[in-house]
Amino acid sequence: MPREKKKIGWDYGLVVIVLILAVIGLLILYSTSTYNGQVKFQDPYYYLKKQAFATVLGLAAMFFAAKIDYHVWKPFAPAAYLIAIGLSTAVLLIGEEYNGSKRWLSFGPFSFQPSEYAKIAVILFLACLVTKNIKKIGKLRSLFKVVAAVLPIVALVGTNNLSTAIIILGIAVVLVFVASPKYAQFFWLGGLGAGFMGVFLALESYRLERLEIWRNPEKFEKGYQTLQGLYAIGSGGLFGKGIGGSIQKLGFVPEAQNDMIFSIICEELGLIGASFIICLFLVLIWRFFVIATHAKDLFGALIATGAMAHMMIQVILNIAVVTNTIPNTGITLPFISYGGTSVVFLMLEMGLVLSVSRLVE
Repeated sequence: MPREKKKIGWDYGLVVIVLILAVIGLLILYSTSTYNGQVKFQDPYYYLKKQAFATVLGLAAMFFAAKIDYHVWKPFAPAAYLIAIGLSTAVLLIGEEYNGSKRWLSFGPFSFQPSEYAKIAVILFLACLVTKNIKKIGKLRSLFKVVAAVLPIVALVGTNNLSTAIIILGIAVVLVFVASPKYAQFFWLGGLGAGFMGVFLALESYRLERLEIWRNPEKFEKGYQTLQGLYAIGSGGLFGKGIGGSIQKLGFVPEAQNDMIFSIICEELGLIGASFIICLFLVLIWRFFVIATHAKDLFGALIATGAMAHMMIQVILNIAVVTNTIPNTGITLPFISYGGTSVVFLMLEMGLVLSVSRLVE
């Protein structure tokens, strides 16, 4: 007899980890941003206040989404994806530029990054698309069709935000991989992806320049941030200098509260503290895996898997960039780096996964 589906409520392990990361994120952000806040806005609490507001708003969105049956979003998934394409196109036309990157749309006093919304839209859209085509997903032709469906948003986002484009493409590949019964065809998909990435990098000279900076950061002015981040990591030692003890955040690491925040974590908390943060992310990813494997249906399993892929890829990319393992892509560390849009949509994504966790087999 088939197993009965039973209600279990939310996955409280996931809730606890998210809350711990949110609190730790605010503490670390306060430590890393006070200097820049004072220098730029004459307010050491400037970044903390904005991030705290976004965190509260995000938590409200998370609990709201968790109470709604995730199947409600299925009919709206294609429309959500089309909206993501529209917003990403608008960024190219009327977007606001900050630090040389045009990634924001402004509506009066409010601004947000459509690329953060695009991640959730792609997860829902692909979960819906793969579910509808699950009987054909083992065919190479069907696999290419599913992946090709997200290439428009990858191309649009990648114009100004290569790291997010890589994350979106990675989410697509992971979702198709877990749904497909055949794995050999992913060698063809990998070759196609490598070719696409090669052409994409060659279209703009500054992208190739990043490869040179990565190989020899000391020879380029733009390698300054990378070198200072490495100095911060090395000076932290095993136990770090303590919260607030960082020297590199005092203007040496530009915008220390953003994508290079992990280097300040290493400096202030040392290898032990940085390892603890990484362990928290590993536990979070594990909870996604547990929810995905026990989900009520394929649609729910793919939502949880998409969130798992998103978190895994983004954390790996951020830490790899900060340690100069890969070229600088400007990706933030989830829940910890400064960014109101990122926090709100991350929390909303957690809410979708919590909704999936309400029913298991």
